[in-house]
Amino acid sequence: MLYEDKPFGEIKVNPQDKKRIAYFYDSDVGNYSYGSAHPMKPHRIRMAHSLIMNYGLYKSMEIYRAKPATRQEMTQFHTDEYVDFLARVTPDNLEMFNKEQLKFNVGDDCPVFDGLFEYCSISGGGSMEGAARLNRGKCDVAINYAGGLHHAKKSEASGFCYVNDIVLGIIELLRYHPRVLYIDIDVHHGDGVEEAFYTTDRVMTVSFHKYGEFFPGTGELRDIGVGKGKYHSINVPLRDGIDDQTYKNLFEPVMKRVIDWYQPSAIVFQCGGDSLSGDRLGCFNLSMYGHANCINYIKSFGLPLMILGGGGYTMRNVSRTWTYETGLLNQKVLGPELPFNDYFEYYGPDYKLEVRPSNMHNANTPEYLNRIMTQIFTNLDNAKHAPSVQMNEMPKDILDFEDDVEEDGNEAIDTRGGSQKRRDEMTVPENEYFDHDEDAVKVKDKDIDIDMTDAKPAILSTSDSTPMTTSEPAFEQSTTTTAATTAVPTETTTAPAIAPVANVTQESVKSESKPEPENTTTITDTAAVTAAEGKKFEAKVPIEDKMDTDP
Repeated sequence: MLYEDKPFGEIKVNPQDKKRIAYFYDSDVGNYSYGSAHPMKPHRIRMAHSLIMNYGLYKSMEIYRAKPATRQEMTQFHTDEYVDFLARVTPDNLEMFNKEQLKFNVGDDCPVFDGLFEYCSISGGGSMEGAARLNRGKCDVAINYAGGLHHAKKSEASGFCYVNDIVLGIIELLRYHPRVLYIDIDVHHGDGVEEAFYTTDRVMTVSFHKYGEFFPGTGELRDIGVGKGKYHSINVPLRDGIDDQTYKNLFEPVMKRVIDWYQPSAIVFQCGGDSLSGDRLGCFNLSMYGHANCINYIKSFGLPLMILGGGGYTMRNVSRTWTYETGLLNQKVLGPELPFNDYFEYYGPDYKLEVRPSNMHNANTPEYLNRIMTQIFTNLDNAKHAPSVQMNEMPKDILDFEDDVEEDGNEAIDTRGGSQKRRDEMTVPENEYFDHDEDAVKVKDKDIDIDMTDAKPAILSTSDSTPMTTSEPAFEQSTTTTAATTAVPTETTTAPAIAPVANVTQESVKSESKPEPENTTTITDTAAVTAAEGKKFEAKVPIEDKMDTDP
């Protein structure tokens, strides 16, 4: 019997194994609201951030405010028409888009609210920038709790998700990594991510979720991928009430076998909090420790890791758990006493850093779990070896050879919008070279011949994404994010094409490759993969007419 019923045990960390952590947070994210009666509340991210800061975890992390994702970056996965709709629609002009609302599945579950596009941009930008820093070796772990919106499709909103930041982040990782592993412990199946990479072996998706009469209704054990992606989608359908011990005894052996076989070079982890006990929409019985053990286990493999948020509809439990998990990523086991913070009253009446399990019945029997593990291991045994991808030198943009500068120097390169120096050249004032007009006259009187056509203007903004070193929480606008670069048609360029494997086609590509730092490598795989068509399921989420039970 593959499944072994072992005790849960204590969560342990190694204080000597320090990780470089890039933590992304935008203070605006908590300002957006799906509606007072809607279960999805971005305010939970602000609550988690306040708790993380007041535990002092900022002292061991690099904190950034990511550049919001642009329309062009979103269309690396989503269709132009869908992104354009998200950018234009508002509650005031909603009646003008009746046809588009039906087409793009915008309505009760995915409402139109003020600042919708900005909210999506914050989520997508954090995941893309986190992936970019992992690519360049600037951090070991990237955290974006505003991300993890795994239900969004190529041209459709779904399950409270509009833009799939996870797919955008994975596309960015695929530029440097031959194989990326995606893990999802949200109570709902990660259907949007699975669909995007269903036909490729460059990404393996593993989802642990509730299956049955439950949104989105996908994620059956037999859904294993098609074509080159066969056996590269793993679904672990679970029943109600799974507890810490059962989850650990299933999660760890499955993930060990997957990682040993697939040998990923980077991992993306969606840690949705709706699998916790007592969640408004969930049906699992995990405590904070059972949920956090999954992250602690994956961290132990020492691979580049991106941690994303996701579901979670009891705000106080989500913020507690993400705070505790942030501590584990920093090799710290946080104490149970909550520090005073901006939302201290939400955590009453005990004011403890703890999410306790209930006495809910566990319907996952050892026999059922053994059948799941047997089938998963059989599929892996039948699969071919992990795919290899040819590695080539990253081609430089010929227009930027003159402006070749060190990434960490005074002239920072932002490969999401060209070099910082080039952007400054486009925006420099005419009198940038002189403090005053009379200074120019003085130079002219001295008969100094200046050829202004070849002059190089001073850099207006040269700050790189340098970590904060102050003793208080601080934030910084990062300027060194690398955008995911899609395939360039071979008939228009001599450089090797870079093809992120996602639900994209070359006809939808709108931008060429951006300049990259020297001596870096990229992956050449000219076959862009189109995601298999998935069935459309209508979200059946109970929407209460009252506010969240949190204060």
